[in-house]
Amino acid sequence: MAFVLAATGSAVGLGNIWKFPYITGENGGGAFVLVYLLCIAVVGIPIMMAEVMIGRRGGRSPINSMRILAERDRLSSRWKWLAGVGVLASFLILSFYSVIGGWAVSYVGTAASGQLSGQSAEVIGAIFSGLLGDPGKLLIWHSLFMALTMLVVARGLRGGLERAVTILMPALFVLLLLLVGYAMTTGHFGQAASFLFRPDFSSLTTEAVLVALGHAFFTLSLGMGVMMAYGSYLNKNVSIAKTSLLVSLMDTGVALLAGLAIFPIVFANGLEPGAGPGLIFQTLPLAFGQMPLGSLFGTLFFVLLVFAAWTSAISLLEPLVEWLEEQKGMNRLVSTLGAGSLCWLLGIASILSLNEWSGFAPLGMFAAFEGKTVFDLLDYLTANILLPLGGLLVAVFVGWFMARQALENELSLRGPWFGLWYGVLRYVTPVAVAIVFIYNLV
Repeated sequence: MAFVLAATGSAVGLGNIWKFPYITGENGGGAFVLVYLLCIAVVGIPIMMAEVMIGRRGGRSPINSMRILAERDRLSSRWKWLAGVGVLASFLILSFYSVIGGWAVSYVGTAASGQLSGQSAEVIGAIFSGLLGDPGKLLIWHSLFMALTMLVVARGLRGGLERAVTILMPALFVLLLLLVGYAMTTGHFGQAASFLFRPDFSSLTTEAVLVALGHAFFTLSLGMGVMMAYGSYLNKNVSIAKTSLLVSLMDTGVALLAGLAIFPIVFANGLEPGAGPGLIFQTLPLAFGQMPLGSLFGTLFFVLLVFAAWTSAISLLEPLVEWLEEQKGMNRLVSTLGAGSLCWLLGIASILSLNEWSGFAPLGMFAAFEGKTVFDLLDYLTANILLPLGGLLVAVFVGWFMARQALENELSLRGPWFGLWYGVLRYVTPVAVAIVFIYNLV
């Protein structure tokens, strides 16, 4: 159960509560959700099983697990850099993810103090713009969020990670159910449910399908080395297939519940469901400011957002900390301080790119990166290049290079169930991930 909660905590993050609702709104609702669920089944679950299996079979950090497995099957030791891509991705993501987590922490106080109550769209927008334009404030919130993350990781597996997720994940579900309960009183819950679950394929575009495929990959923390790191702690008598399926179902359930919590409020206030990234930090605060008990439910919502971001940040730091412990002989505290401090430093560049360095594009000489700030560049490189590349290599390594008998023994799957997973991982998943990879590059 600790593994399930930790892996779910990693998967459930800003992608579920911040990104999923607005991309669903942008891409037409129910048909997009249906395609997204199909992508979870075809891409997400097979790769998650493969990554957890690599971690458990190797029993070490992602990079060392890949090295051990490659040596065991007499393959090139260069395969270890497959996991290196994931560890690098998780490090880069955490550097700017911590900045966004800091926004959520900041908004807990903003909502609780009543600053959103009765305000116009212009004032709400000015509050958010004021936050992004103040590097001092952003640094304080980024530092606080990173300190909270390092505090949990430094305490180790049982005293830190396991204890944190057994408290934070149930609390997250309770908060989400409370918000869904409130959404049911708005008079627009039926409209929101219809929007989410009644497919209208006339509004589904090719781009929407690719967005669904990419988000299904991202939301389960695949290609980051996270599931390999957690897999290294998993007991041999635990079913990888069942736990991966359970984590995927819980992650998807949170995304759908977030939609049921958010869209009734959006519809009740005559707001636009496809409002984009500003849905959480600009559109919803406007709604919370106009509704009865808005300060209370706004505060609950942003506490929920902090919990989701926190559990994901913990998992993003774990692969690098585990590797430093093994490779450099550091103890848990020193490795956490070292890795966390590097992430914190890189996060300062993201903060400055939102204000003082807003006109600076590090790779602006290349057409593909023109106008991309440090923050934009880190987001683009990880989501569009490193994560799909890491997932594609995992599918190829496990599906085409590892011995089939070893896979059967490790997964404890027999007959048609193993054949189904193996066939999908070998033939369907690589093609789907490659399409997303090429589409994002083009």
